[in-house]
Amino acid sequence: MSLIEVENLSVTFRAKGREVRAVEGVSLTVAARESYGLVGESGSGKSTILRAICGMAPVTGGRIRIGGQVLPTPRGRAFSAQVQMVFQDPYASLHPRHTIDRTLSEPLAIHGVAGSDARVVQALTDVGLPPSFRFRYPHQLSGGQRQRVAIARALMLQPAILLLDEPTSALDASVQAEVLNLLDGLRRDRGLTFLMVSHDLAVIDHMCDRLLVMQHGRAVEELARDDLAAARMATPYARSLFAASADRMLEPAGGATE
Repeated sequence: MSLIEVENLSVTFRAKGREVRAVEGVSLTVAARESYGLVGESGSGKSTILRAICGMAPVTGGRIRIGGQVLPTPRGRAFSAQVQMVFQDPYASLHPRHTIDRTLSEPLAIHGVAGSDARVVQALTDVGLPPSFRFRYPHQLSGGQRQRVAIARALMLQPAILLLDEPTSALDASVQAEVLNLLDGLRRDRGLTFLMVSHDLAVIDHMCDRLLVMQHGRAVEELARDDLAAARMATPYARSLFAASADRMLEPAGGATE
C-alpha cells in the first residue's frame, strides 16, 4: 500500500471574482521511503498540491490519503506528527523574534513531548549545526544555516513524511548541493518519505526515484529516474524541461561549504 495517495485532486481558488483552477484531476502515489518529485514551471500547480495535503489550499475535488486514511479537515495534531513541510524561503518560515531554541522546542511543547533540551541539541547536530546555534536568532544565520534549522524543526516530531517545497531555490548555488545532500542522507538514515517540488529537473534527478511533470495544473507525464537519465520522455513539454536542465544534470553533486 502506498503511504501517500492523491486521487483525482482538484484545487480551485476564487480571485477577483473569478475561479482559478490551480490543480485539475491530478493523481499520484508515493510508497513508504520513496522520494517523489513534482516538477514544472511556475504556476503549474505543483506547490499547490503540497499545500492541499497540508490543508492550506481548498480541495474542491478528489481525495488525499495518508497511510490509507482520508485526511480530516482540519488536519489536527496527528497529521502534523506524521507529515511536516519545509518551505522555499527559510527566513520567512522562521519567526524573526524567536531564538532557534524556541523555534525547535515549540513543536515538542505543543505535542507534550519531554526532554526538549537534549532533542534540540541532537536536531541541530543532525543537520550539521553546532549546539551553540540554539541561542541565535534567524537574522544571525546565513541562508543555508536557516534552511538547516527549518529542516531540523520539521524533524522534531519524527514524522514519516516530509513535503519539500523548492527547499534550495532561495539559496546560493554553492550551498544548494550541501542542503540537498543533507536531505538525501536524512531520508536514508531515518527511512523518510519525500514529496518534493522543484522547477529544476537537475534537482529532481539528484533527489527523486520517480517524478510527475506538471503544466497548467495538470499532470503531463510520470517518469522513473532511469527514464529521466536516458531522456525517455513521451511529451514535448517534458523534453523541453529536460533540455533546459541537461547541462546541470550532468554535473556531480557537490558544492562549497559555508
